[in-house]
Amino acid sequence: MRHLIDLLDGAVAAAYEEAGIDYRPRYTPVMRALEGGQPHTITQIAEAAGITQPAATQTVALMMKEGLLDASPGERDARQKVIRLSAQGQALLPQLRVCWQATRAAADSLDADLPHALSDTLAAAIAALQTKPFGARIRSARAAITRNQETS
Repeated sequence: MRHLIDLLDGAVAAAYEEAGIDYRPRYTPVMRALEGGQPHTITQIAEAAGITQPAATQTVALMMKEGLLDASPGERDARQKVIRLSAQGQALLPQLRVCWQATRAAADSLDADLPHALSDTLAAAIAALQTKPFGARIRSARAAITRNQETS
């Protein structure tokens, strides 16, 4: 699994570099959550992007350092940050959209070359893991192995 992720993520990162964009693939879920122009809280970004809140917090911090995002205090609660694309982030969107379209076309091409579409398999795996997380599956397997060893 790690090797597949490295192959895919590495190719996407190289595509950004080839396009002359200094941008990390991990930023894409946050950019897509904010590309409509509406400011979001970290919680809203995490939900829209389908990532954990700690991942959203860390990614937003990196993106702010690179000038892609701006933060301001929330209207109702000044302790809560409201995040939006900066002018630099907005200016990058047209180039990113071209890259995202190319990545989508490449993913469709990969799906066509496989006996079962990778995107469908991944969606099914995510759904199965939401029903029963992998950690629970490991614990169940360990318990079954332990029971079998005790009865042997």
